[in-house]
Amino acid sequence: MRLLKFFGWSIVAVFCGLLLGLSGAFLYLSPGLPSVEALRSIQLQIPLRVYSSDNKLIAEFGEMRRTPIRFADIPPNFINALLSAEDDNFANHYGVDPSSLMRAATQLVKSGHIQSGGSTITMQVAKNFFLTSERSFSRKTTEILLALQIERQLTKDEILELYVNKIYLGNRAYGIEAAAQVYYGKSIRDISLAQMAMIAGLPKAPSRFNPLANPARSKERRDWILGRMYKLGKISEADYTAAINEPLNASYHVPTPEVNAPYIAEMARAEMVGRYGSEAYTEGFRVTTTVPSNLQEMANTALHEGLMTYDQRHGYRGPESRLPGKTREAWASELTKQRTISSLEPAIVTQVDKTGLQVLTRTGEEHVAWDTMKWARPFLNTNSMGANPRQPSDVAQVGDLIRVQRQTDNSLKFSQIPQAQGALVSLDPQNGAIRSLVGGFAFEQSNYNRAMQAKRQPGSSFKPFVYSAALDNGYTAASLVNDAPIVFVDEYLDKVWRPKNDTNTFLGPIRLREALYKSRNLVSIRLLQAMGVGKTIDYITRFGFNKQDLPPNLSLALGTATLTPMEIATGWSTFANGGYKITPYIIDKIESRNGDTLFVANPPTVPQGGAATDGIAAPATESFTVNATPVAVESPGNPAVPQAPAVAERIVDGRTTYILNSMLQDVIKLGTGRRALAMGRSDIAGKTGTTNESKDAWFSGYNADYVTTVWTGFDQPESLGRREFGGTVALPIWMNYMSAALKDKPPHVQPEPEGLLSLRVDPVSGRAATPSTPGAYFELFKAEDTPPSVNELGNGAVPGSPLPADEQAPIDLF
Repeated sequence: MRLLKFFGWSIVAVFCGLLLGLSGAFLYLSPGLPSVEALRSIQLQIPLRVYSSDNKLIAEFGEMRRTPIRFADIPPNFINALLSAEDDNFANHYGVDPSSLMRAATQLVKSGHIQSGGSTITMQVAKNFFLTSERSFSRKTTEILLALQIERQLTKDEILELYVNKIYLGNRAYGIEAAAQVYYGKSIRDISLAQMAMIAGLPKAPSRFNPLANPARSKERRDWILGRMYKLGKISEADYTAAINEPLNASYHVPTPEVNAPYIAEMARAEMVGRYGSEAYTEGFRVTTTVPSNLQEMANTALHEGLMTYDQRHGYRGPESRLPGKTREAWASELTKQRTISSLEPAIVTQVDKTGLQVLTRTGEEHVAWDTMKWARPFLNTNSMGANPRQPSDVAQVGDLIRVQRQTDNSLKFSQIPQAQGALVSLDPQNGAIRSLVGGFAFEQSNYNRAMQAKRQPGSSFKPFVYSAALDNGYTAASLVNDAPIVFVDEYLDKVWRPKNDTNTFLGPIRLREALYKSRNLVSIRLLQAMGVGKTIDYITRFGFNKQDLPPNLSLALGTATLTPMEIATGWSTFANGGYKITPYIIDKIESRNGDTLFVANPPTVPQGGAATDGIAAPATESFTVNATPVAVESPGNPAVPQAPAVAERIVDGRTTYILNSMLQDVIKLGTGRRALAMGRSDIAGKTGTTNESKDAWFSGYNADYVTTVWTGFDQPESLGRREFGGTVALPIWMNYMSAALKDKPPHVQPEPEGLLSLRVDPVSGRAATPSTPGAYFELFKAEDTPPSVNELGNGAVPGSPLPADEQAPIDLF
C-alpha cells in the first residue's frame, strides 16, 4: 500500500515537475517565439506560370512545384490516410500528444539517440514554418510551446491546410496537390485510395519512401497505412482489399505545356525577373502573354516544315553515328541517351530490305517505308548532291543512328535534323503585341533566340525603308532613276566597288515602283546617294533602329545593316499601320497568387482610321527593347491602376505608307514575291531579301492584321545554295503561316488617307499621260507631288530624278 502511494506521489511529482519545467521554459522562451498569427497570412512559395492569351499553359518556372489547396477541397480519404500515418490522435490533443512523446523518450533511452521526435501534425507545422530541422532538446521545447500556441489560435482544419500545403514530398513537389500531379498526373481529388495512401506515407521520409526511387519500400509503407486505416475503422474491408491489391503505378509527370512556345516562355520569364527579381519564381505570379495558342502552333509548324523542306532539298548527310555489331541491349541503351529534337525521334536501323528499314525506337521495333526515303540523295555541298538512291541500302545500313518523324497515322518517315536555322516573328501592327514567335528549329537543340538576338543583314527586305525616305523627299512612285552600271572608287585605298543587280542585267531609266518589285540594286544605291547617306540614316532611325547598326555608306541601300528579325518586323509595322511607331511587347497581364491584377499592358495603339494624314512627329531614335508599356508601379500588394489608352506616335506621313503599300503589293503581284499569289488574297504586301552568296534569306510582309518576318540561314554564316533566295526558303514559311493565320479573315487594308491623287502616267517617261499616251496606267501621288505634263517638261528632266539618264562615270566612294 505504501509502495503504491509512493509511485502515485512520484507520478504527481514528475507531472508537476513537467508543468513547472514547461512553464519556466515558456517564460524564458516566449519573448523570442514568433507570432502564430503570422500563419494566417503566410505566403507559401508558388512557381511562376506563363499562359497564352487564351489561357493555355506555356511554362512553369520555380524550384518548388506547389499548388495550394483549400481544406474543403481535400478528399476525406486522404485526411484519414494522413492522420492514420502521422497523427491518429490529432482530433483529440491540444498540439502535443504525451503518449507520442513518451514513446520517443523510451526509444531515446533504449537506443541512446533520437529516433523519432514524437511530433504531432501541429508540432510539424510549428517546425516547418518557424524552426529548423536541428535535433536538440531546446528546439523540441520551442516546437512544443509553439504547437500549444497554434492550437489555441487556429482551428484543426486551418492547421491541416497549412500542413498539407507546406510539406515536401519528393521530386520538387511541395504540398499534396503538387505531389499528386508529379506522381500521377492528376489532382489529389481524382486519385485512388491506394494512391492517396502512398502520398500520405511520404512526409515521414520523402526519399526513403519515394515510389519512383524505392517502389518496394513505398508499397510497404502504403500497405501499412491502409492497414492502419482499416484498423481505425476509416475504410471498409472491401475498400482495404481493393486498395491493397492495386499495383504501385506511380510515374514521373512534369507540368505539360498546352502550347509549345519555349522562346515566348523564356522572354516572359526574363521580363518577370527584371520586374521582381528572384521573387518572380516564388510569389505565384500568373502571366498572360499576348500570344494566342493557335497562332503560335501555326508558326511552329510553318518554320519546322519550311526548314525540313529546305534541308531535304539538299540531300542526306548520313547517320548521326554508326553502331554496327552492337547488341539490341546496347542499342536500346544508346537510344536512352538521345533526345527527341522537335518531332524528330532517334532510331537505330536493325534491318534493311527492299521495302524499307526496320528500326529500334524507344517504343520498340518499327518500320520505315522506302517511299519516305527517296529524297535522301547523298549531300555533297549546298550546291550539289549525289545520285538518286535506288534502294534502301543506298541510304542506310544496320547500326545507323538516324532520325524518324512520326506521322498522324503513327507510321514513321525517314528524316534528319536540319542544319539551317530560322526565325519567325509576327506582330499586331496596331499595338505591337507579339502574336507568335519562334527563335529556331528546336528550343531543346538551342536556346538561342534568333528572332531577338541574331543580328543579320536583311538584304533587299531593307529597301522599303530607303524607298520610304525617297517618297518623303520629293520622289514619287513614277519617278525615273537610272538602273545602269556604276563604279565607286576610293583613290586613297585603291578600292573599287562595282555593285550589280542579282541578274547582272541593267534596265536603264526605270520607275521606282518597278524598281522595287524587281528589286533593282542600282536604283536603291542611286536613291541613297542622291538623298545623302547621313540624312537617310537619320530618317530611317525613326523606325526604331539603332544608328550604330546602320552602315554610314551606300551599301546600306542593299541591306548591309545588322538587324534582328524582331527589329525588321517592328520597322515594317509602320508600313502596315499607316505610319505609326509601335513597340513590341509580350506580357499582357500579370496577376498575383490571389488573382489580383498587378499589371495590364497599355501599349501605344494606332488610332482608328490611323492612315489619315496629320502632322509628323520628330524621329524616334531610342534603343529597341521588347517590353510592355509601363502603366503603373506594381507589386504583389499594390495592384496596378488602370490607365487611359495611349496613342501611338506618327513617324511617317500616312500618304507615304499608303503609296509604299501599293508598291509592296506589286512585289506580290509582279515581282520576287509572286509565289504568294497562291494565297489568293488581295490585301497582302511584302518583300524578299537575299544577301551576298545567299547567306541570309528573308521575307517580310503583312496585311493590316499581322506583320510577319521570316529569316533563314546558318548560325555560322555560309551559303544556303546558289539557287536559294528569300523567295525559295523564307517566303514559303511566311506563306504557310500567314495563310493559316488569315484563314476565314476578310481582306483588311489601310484606309486611304486624304491628300492623294490617282493620275494616268506615261510608263516610259513617268510624266502625266495624255489621252493618246500608249500603255498609260494610274499611279498614286501626294497632291503636292503630281508629275508635270509632257508639254511642261522639254529638257528630259523628271522631278525626283537626280541623275542624268546616261550617268555611268566613276564616282568617289567616300
